[in-house]
Amino acid sequence: MEKLTIRDVDLKGKRVIMRVDFNVPVKDGVVTDDTRIVEAIPTIKYALDNGAKVILLSHLGRPKGGPDPKYTIKPAVDRLSQLLGKEVKFVPALYGEEVEKAVAELKEGEVLMLENTRFDDGEEKNSLELAKKWADLADIHVNDAFGTAHRAHASNVGIAQYIPSVAGFLMEKEIKFLAKATLNPDKPYVVVLGGAKVSDKIGVITNLLNKADRIIIGGAMMFTFWRALGKNTGNSLVEEDKIDLAKQLLAQAKEKGVELVIPTDAVCAQKMEAGVEKKVFTCDEGIPAGWMGLDVGPASLEVIKSKLADAKTVVWNGPLGVFEIPDFEVGTRVVAEFIGSLTEKGVTTVVGGGDSAAAVSQFGLEKKFSHVSTGGGASLEFLEGKELPGIISIADKKK
Repeated sequence: MEKLTIRDVDLKGKRVIMRVDFNVPVKDGVVTDDTRIVEAIPTIKYALDNGAKVILLSHLGRPKGGPDPKYTIKPAVDRLSQLLGKEVKFVPALYGEEVEKAVAELKEGEVLMLENTRFDDGEEKNSLELAKKWADLADIHVNDAFGTAHRAHASNVGIAQYIPSVAGFLMEKEIKFLAKATLNPDKPYVVVLGGAKVSDKIGVITNLLNKADRIIIGGAMMFTFWRALGKNTGNSLVEEDKIDLAKQLLAQAKEKGVELVIPTDAVCAQKMEAGVEKKVFTCDEGIPAGWMGLDVGPASLEVIKSKLADAKTVVWNGPLGVFEIPDFEVGTRVVAEFIGSLTEKGVTTVVGGGDSAAAVSQFGLEKKFSHVSTGGGASLEFLEGKELPGIISIADKKK
């Protein structure tokens, strides 16, 4: 999967249209978490330092089919200006005279950002008409938005039909680590899957049953497996229509010699809130009515650590409990810290984006892993073995 990167092209004097992922949380016009903006800076700086004229594109939120002031990209522009220490020009439009004029006036080493790409409904439809308007503004397309790589949109896939598309540093890093972890991992290869729903992870489990040595299940989806084992789960979240599927997955794992590790106890409460009474129930005794499992239990955590101890590659996607509430963060925190400690021993440790990345950030452990993905849905589809349109559209290196 050798893709051309921004290093492979001459940028001097070139107009570079760069798709970044600035889909960041904004409150009262201020960015509250700038992680994604920070991640894009090495690529932006490289282009500017090499004499490019940079035009940035990103979506923000989910505006409904047209401009919506609530979703303006302007707060991200302001934050980027602060981080770069230089003015980032902004045009509150996506094409037209004002945009063309701003691009024509752009000098080498300057950067301009256009409005939220989703203010035109052609973006999500991968409209080639819209893509051509953007392609006409530039000489080269740089795709550094891994977070949207699983979507075929005009700003990442469409533009590549008209001008050469290369990967930015963040995209390159994502492809490198996820490809290593899924295509040729060092063994033992252990995968930790959390989150609420088995249905979200079916594709991943099915694909990884052919690759992983062990798959550790956590989060609320463990209760669907408990039910598949004939145990009581009280008021825990269970996907009733996926119990048979969980049985099939248990059988497939056995058949393929993959160890599917299901937690044997859970921290439970009667309400999902802080400060409530908590009890630990085991899988064998079951969870009584009125109680719900909200985190993996202490005995399970010891087992999970032992199952991770000899790993050479670890991929973790999805929290092990309701980590947003301090009372139920222990499982997720302990496992995050343990996986992080393996990195120091030379183990390749990859965190899928989304909630797992949010948990890592909450615990201040970002630097403890080989790679923390910026794309939740994209990393999940990568782990499922799917080809992502936003990666396919990047030019391949010629052998």
